[in-house]
Amino acid sequence: MATPQTPPQPAAIALGSNLGDSQATLEGALAALEEVPGIRVLARSRWYRSAPVGPAQPDYLNGCALLEVVLSPEAVLEQLHAIEHRYGRVRLERWGARTLDLDLILYGALQHESASLLVPHPRFRERAFVLLPLAEIAPHWIDPLTGKTVVDLASTVADRHTVQPLETAP
Repeated sequence: MATPQTPPQPAAIALGSNLGDSQATLEGALAALEEVPGIRVLARSRWYRSAPVGPAQPDYLNGCALLEVVLSPEAVLEQLHAIEHRYGRVRLERWGARTLDLDLILYGALQHESASLLVPHPRFRERAFVLLPLAEIAPHWIDPLTGKTVVDLASTVADRHTVQPLETAP
């Protein structure tokens, strides 16, 4: 079945991993996104090491990517889940360790709620591991709910001290 297409829209995703070779997994996920018809990777952040949210587990590598999409938000989410599955993601425990986590953070200026998706992502404003990498690639993107830019949100997020960029740039 053909996926409905929309006019090109900017979208922002967060990537994270803390099991296995996380950096290779994240790089592979970006390459997999490039293979999806209707998705084009425009920019990506550095990788950041961050303390986990939730149960005891290894630190995460996190980053963000800016996309151009011609897919609906639900179709983008479906593709993100398919890539997670390809990399062995199993959803056993909320906020548990994972091989790959891909979240749709922003989709243009859209505010969207369905049974499977809430855009903007409901917790991105509270998470330095999303805001710091996102501020690298989309500092002036305006959060449609608060009217604040990503860089403004990143400058005041409480847990920013728990997130450190890796030395190497992409």
